[in-house]
Amino acid sequence: MFRPAARAVIATALILPGFVIFSANLFTPVHAQAGADAAAEFKRISQNLSAARLAGGDENEAQMEKALAYLDSIAVSDLNLPAGPNLDAANRGLQELTSHTPPVGENYRLVKLGGAPAAYAMVINFGLGGPAAVRIYAGGAGKYALAAKIDHIVQKDFFDSDLELVPVSNSEAVFVTISGRTDDLSTGLFSAWQFDGHRVVALWNSDLLQQSSYEADPDGFRLAYCSQVDEDRPSQCLKMSRDLYRFLAGEWKRIETADLPISKPAAK
Repeated sequence: MFRPAARAVIATALILPGFVIFSANLFTPVHAQAGADAAAEFKRISQNLSAARLAGGDENEAQMEKALAYLDSIAVSDLNLPAGPNLDAANRGLQELTSHTPPVGENYRLVKLGGAPAAYAMVINFGLGGPAAVRIYAGGAGKYALAAKIDHIVQKDFFDSDLELVPVSNSEAVFVTISGRTDDLSTGLFSAWQFDGHRVVALWNSDLLQQSSYEADPDGFRLAYCSQVDEDRPSQCLKMSRDLYRFLAGEWKRIETADLPISKPAAK
């Protein structure tokens, strides 16, 4: 039996005052024609990023940074509205940026994190299979700006595929990212992070877990997974477990582990 490995790693995080582009008009792609619409150009880049990943080709980091900077400009504008952030309206606008029809694996979403003043995260999936990223914005009312980021450019071992994010604390900017879970066995990688106001700290990473599912609420983060795989038949699970994690006294802790019944495949 194995359980998710718990290891604390300080992730390299960037705080770049003044880096965020505050106007979409400054988003100037190399090959853009005169007068090209910035949103249309963003869609073209996002399509290329996804296609390159799926084809196994080299990714254009410069183009990815331009696309991310464009999203930053939108997020900063939405978060610094005089009336305060309206996440429903902001996320409706972000949905219009999807370049794939239907937008399978592509989505852009702002999420409120804990803390006072609250920080915000944008979850970015450029398409099925990645690349993906997280951007963190902080600063308080009228002063929100890009404060940190999580992506495979900054954290070289970050699993940036089909990314999800769930906050797990109201008082602290602590959240869990979930990567993968698109195969038949729902194989995923789970990571807990804390934004301390200046940088992002990686609190914990799981192993790649088969048959994974999760729940997050004020009581903690619950992770169910196959804890014992049949070595002769890797797709078969011999034991299911569920762990409960909480952020307590500045640390990410596994509070309890329980066995779960094994789901039997449906009869054909």
